[in-house]
Amino acid sequence: MTRLKETMEKLSTCAHPENLAGMKRYGLTINNRLGVSIPELRRIAKEIGQDHNLALALWGTGIDDARILASMVDTPQTLTDAQMDAWVQDFYSWDVCDQVCDNLFEKSPLAWKKVHDWAKREEEFVKRAAFALIACLAWHNRDATDEQFIMLLPVIQAGADDDRNFVKKAVNWALRNIGKRNLVLNVAAIRCAREIQLMNTRSARWIAGDALRELQGAKVQHRLQVKLKPKSISGEFHEH
Repeated sequence: MTRLKETMEKLSTCAHPENLAGMKRYGLTINNRLGVSIPELRRIAKEIGQDHNLALALWGTGIDDARILASMVDTPQTLTDAQMDAWVQDFYSWDVCDQVCDNLFEKSPLAWKKVHDWAKREEEFVKRAAFALIACLAWHNRDATDEQFIMLLPVIQAGADDDRNFVKKAVNWALRNIGKRNLVLNVAAIRCAREIQLMNTRSARWIAGDALRELQGAKVQHRLQVKLKPKSISGEFHEH
């Protein structure tokens, strides 16, 4: 039995077709989907380990569950421009787009380049992928500098005019995640949101308004202030 066949049998065993109607209500495409949950996919991925050739084979099935699993088992260091461009062209459901960006693409050194490449594209899910990548990088990449994210704010502002649902939500997600990273970026993201607000289009008003509510909110501001305070070492400054 080939590894692909064995893996597809595992997916079929975990399939929940009764969940597809609920997935559709969340805007997911269900035509090529088995109904395997993300926790089940992560469990299978852990059993498999990293396998680039299997990932390519899983992607080739065209089944959404298999494609999300492919993003979990592929090896970021083997990603090429060609593979990333080929896979992003196949996106037609927001969860596949976001899972691939989160599980795989953002771990590649090519991610920053792809943000700029894809943000200029017109295809809805290619463009969404650009902003989903920004959101994932802002959330996970501990080594990136503030300046790297500040340089992406004009890209976000340029994308704020796109009224397509899956694009504008990703633009908003990217802006909010940058603004939640630290206080410096919070100030920069709030400034960017106010500039977007002045664009005065329907999508820009929604993106800016939603981002400002969260980024200026007490919960985010408190978390960032706490994050800024240096942690004292217990007993270090006690008098004896």
